[in-house]
Amino acid sequence: MLSPAGAGVPGRGRPYPLRMRYRTLGRTSIRVSEVGFGCWTMGGPNWSPESGAPIGWADVNEADVRAGIKVGLDAGVNHWDNADVYGNGRAERMLAEVLRSLGIKRDTQVIATKVGHLRGSAIHAFDPRHIRNQCEQSLRNLRTDHIDLYYFHHGSYVGPGYDGAGDLVKDHDYLAEAAATMRALVKEGKVRAVGQSAYSVEDFQRAVPVLKPDVLQNKANLRYDEFIRPGSPMQALMAAHGCTFVAFGPLDQGILLDKFDPDKPPTFVEGDYRTNRKDFNPQTLRAVRDKLGQVKARFGATPADTVDVLSSVASRWVLAHEHVCSVIPGFRNERQARCNLRAASDAPMSGADVEWLRQIFRA
Repeated sequence: MLSPAGAGVPGRGRPYPLRMRYRTLGRTSIRVSEVGFGCWTMGGPNWSPESGAPIGWADVNEADVRAGIKVGLDAGVNHWDNADVYGNGRAERMLAEVLRSLGIKRDTQVIATKVGHLRGSAIHAFDPRHIRNQCEQSLRNLRTDHIDLYYFHHGSYVGPGYDGAGDLVKDHDYLAEAAATMRALVKEGKVRAVGQSAYSVEDFQRAVPVLKPDVLQNKANLRYDEFIRPGSPMQALMAAHGCTFVAFGPLDQGILLDKFDPDKPPTFVEGDYRTNRKDFNPQTLRAVRDKLGQVKARFGATPADTVDVLSSVASRWVLAHEHVCSVIPGFRNERQARCNLRAASDAPMSGADVEWLRQIFRA
């Protein structure tokens, strides 16, 4: 699955040499950088129209985002993970504008986006006509004629709909017709590869045999490895269907970088979804810091490079698991982008280190 390491393009102020490696998406011929960039943060603040809960981040500076994207491109990043709901299209439009302004050739980049969380005026986000509408809107936002990797953005295909008589029902099952719509988009050349992002093993197990996706996506990191754990049901599912895995949250939104003081937990601005995430509390941060102290000692982190070393350890640990093809940490600026890239300068993680880390974080 791995390609030979190739020389990175020299970049200004880069503190370490980069040797980006590439892996294949599922059964396709599409190659993606082991370290891709997640674009959720680029969308800025956003709220759920159903619950009113924050589902976005603090606002971003577009110049900072541009600098981060450029650093990634210089390092060989070619995998950009987006979604229609990230800022309700803002993140898609921002990515397209930065790539255009930098003169990047479209066929050198692998752009992923998603449909399923933003239903607009449709009765359900997986209604076939809505899928088509959102696909066309994402194509316009991204200024392209095709999406390299198009995900269904959640795994629950059951919800309000209409039966054959036109009567409203509460539990219409959209899976078969949504899968057929996706296959049609592939046939029409608007989509190259198909993905499924879901939130439970059961959702994946139900959707994968029908949708036949090339790629599955969910969270995976040192603290949460349900979907990549050796011997898990997900591993059997991916092996049986030829899927690879894209891992979001490899740094656990900074928790695994020892960035937060347990005695002074972070606070976030209104509209930042992290305000409702319970893990940013003294007890959790203190327990994680104790484990990270052992990690820093084993991997030789110094006060000057602690964040970069921990970033590399966290991403390389996820990448060492079978079927994983890419990690997609988020970024808000050039510094965070460079931090994400440290994993591309270090050698793949040894089996001994993988197991040692698993034991530390399972304790």
